[in-house]
Amino acid sequence: MNLTLPDGLRARLHLPTLPALPARLGPVVDRLPGWLPGRSSGPVVVPDRLSIFDPVDLGADEYGARVSVMLAYRNLLIGGEPGGGKSNGIQSILGHAALCPDVRLYLFDGKEVELPMWEPLAEWFVGPDTDEAIAVLEMLRSEMTACYARLRGQAVRKVDVTTGGGMALVVIDELALYSSTFGTGEQQKQFNRLLRDLIARGRAAGVIVVAATQRPSADVIPTSLRDLFAFRWALRCSTAAASDIILGESWASQGFTATDIDPADSGRGIGYLLAEGGIPRRFKAARLTDADIAVLVAAGLTLRSGGAR
Repeated sequence: MNLTLPDGLRARLHLPTLPALPARLGPVVDRLPGWLPGRSSGPVVVPDRLSIFDPVDLGADEYGARVSVMLAYRNLLIGGEPGGGKSNGIQSILGHAALCPDVRLYLFDGKEVELPMWEPLAEWFVGPDTDEAIAVLEMLRSEMTACYARLRGQAVRKVDVTTGGGMALVVIDELALYSSTFGTGEQQKQFNRLLRDLIARGRAAGVIVVAATQRPSADVIPTSLRDLFAFRWALRCSTAAASDIILGESWASQGFTATDIDPADSGRGIGYLLAEGGIPRRFKAARLTDADIAVLVAAGLTLRSGGAR
């Protein structure tokens, strides 16, 4: 179903004036993450804010049912060949996070093409710099350690809606660039060690890692690392082995393989999600345009500045 954004959208979102954006952004389908939960008909209702503890909408399955995940206390691995649509998945997650003032964003984009539009919302944006990537992971590990000390003092086991202050979303686009391409061999090993520690120990401290790669191979994602990701999302893969590297061994032999996805444009964004339920679910990812992202970023900046209710 196609929608157009109402003329009063900026006022509804308490947005600043953005002369560069038209008053109406044209057709926007039912794909703005979290904006239209449960909508059947009637006027578009846009909430003032979301929470990282809310379900994150990713798209729709073959029957039109909404596909969402509870990302808090979880980590997500996304993999697939170039052009498979992994950027759609990342954008949908960040679209939700933009409207969540209870989460801090740390963005790693070695190619600097997928995530720069979200940079104004980020605590830190890392480009193709291995030293900076390592430094940010070390900072996050220090914050994680301090968070655990704080939780011990409060006699609680994990960050939640009431404790707050510790939720961080770490998004790494093209993991292989940092883990096996940029820098020296020792730097790559250090990056991998820090990332593994963050994924293994960070959940209770409110650290969520979303990592994506277009090279789903054992040298980039060894089994020991993959198994730390509670959620896995396989987009179009050229081989059953590559699909299994994302989803887990044996799923291809059971008929769940990302090799059966049409490599043409009609298959872009289609993949298998292994999340709640324990069985891979085939669905198509939502898609945000650059104009949608601009609106979401502006809304996120306003929320974080305290300008919205």
